[in-house]
Amino acid sequence: MNYVEYDSPIGKIYIQSDGDFLTGLWLEHQKYFPKQLGVFKEDAVLLQAKKWLDKYFRGENPKISLLPLKPSGTFFQQRVWQILMEIPYGKTTTYKNIAIRLADELQQKHPAYQAVGMAVGHNPISIIIPCHRVIGTNNCLTGYAGGLERKAALLNLEKASFMEREDQL
Repeated sequence: MNYVEYDSPIGKIYIQSDGDFLTGLWLEHQKYFPKQLGVFKEDAVLLQAKKWLDKYFRGENPKISLLPLKPSGTFFQQRVWQILMEIPYGKTTTYKNIAIRLADELQQKHPAYQAVGMAVGHNPISIIIPCHRVIGTNNCLTGYAGGLERKAALLNLEKASFMEREDQL
């Protein structure tokens, strides 16, 4: 595994690849940060990810499909992350909506709200797989491994509609 550091407006970001695919992107000090990143070495995939992030932080909407992604996770996590990639730039959805959609797809009687929350929180390629676009049912920020301030900053960059606190209702 190779990794590079990227200085962003929301702090240092660590980007990881296996040389062929992007395998991780973490904000410094976020929850679930990997114990080891690999070798500090830039490769073509990491360069491509840095260019994608440059565009994103300029307020552009770079396409996720431009990057070769390979997040590691269970079937359920992979399905949640695929749904996250369908959330349009500048839009949000809720954990509840994702859980209901998955329950339908998997023909489950009850939505797995907690499992969806855990899968979103353990997204190994944050920002690019846009877990920051998932908010609470009341349109308020809730949960983000990188911190709610960073989640708010990303949503503000995208001009997405949300409330930072429940007392804004």
